[in-house]
Amino acid sequence: MSAPSKTEREISGLMKASKVRKIIIPGRGIGMSSAGEGLVLYQDLERLLAESDQIIEALKTKFYAYLRSQPLRQKIPRVAFTPSEVTVLLNTGFLTSAQSRFDSANTFTSPVKPGTPTSIASVSKAASGSMEAIGGEGAVHRAGGGIRGINVHGNPPGSEEPDRDIQLGVSEFQLALPNMGPYLRLLFAARSHLISLIKKSRYQEAPLYLLRERWDGGISADDPAAKAKKYRGEFAGVLPSKTRKWRQFYGLSFEWVLAECLGAGLLELFETRSVGQAARIT
Repeated sequence: MSAPSKTEREISGLMKASKVRKIIIPGRGIGMSSAGEGLVLYQDLERLLAESDQIIEALKTKFYAYLRSQPLRQKIPRVAFTPSEVTVLLNTGFLTSAQSRFDSANTFTSPVKPGTPTSIASVSKAASGSMEAIGGEGAVHRAGGGIRGINVHGNPPGSEEPDRDIQLGVSEFQLALPNMGPYLRLLFAARSHLISLIKKSRYQEAPLYLLRERWDGGISADDPAAKAKKYRGEFAGVLPSKTRKWRQFYGLSFEWVLAECLGAGLLELFETRSVGQAARIT
């Protein structure tokens, strides 16, 4: 990025004009490799809302209108929507907790009051293989866990337990996109694989042509000589479908992964003056 301040000002202007929306992605990755922010076009966000058949039209209109009216707001207050509306938006992946304090160890090892669905007495009496044997449907979500899970309704009427939302301080949510998890897993796996390829070199740096060959899995080149050998039956390379690029990363291009690593600050480019550009780990 030659002029980051100029880019940031342009992004800020597009956000004020309700052209793009910033999405916060906390807790993914380590250090500089963490994807902390993302941008989505409002037209794409509107399309995703329109394609969701689990959200009624009134809620789609209300949610989209709220995002348009608050273009710079990163967190959405809980009072902006009713508990039932929040539940729908959480379940469809358009909202996530602004601060997750869920700890699976505390949830499943801490003492539980008798009579609750997750108590030892209740679970031990349930039929093996049933939902009740694991605390009932949505046990983890009611406890405040899961990728979408927090208890937006509070405890049942008449319960002596205080509202778990008040205990956790869950008062704000963040905008999210449906099915963003698989994309992020692919992103971080691709980054890690490219870094592992460059670490195979002695000084943790390699020319781009060599790094590209490693990423492609050592398949034959796409030049006329290689094609002629293939036509003559002399092809001795690796089939593309057998490489990790296609088996694990679905054909992700080398240039795209390289740009991601450069943007994350994991790699830097330099001129070798002999074999062209090369990359090294920062």
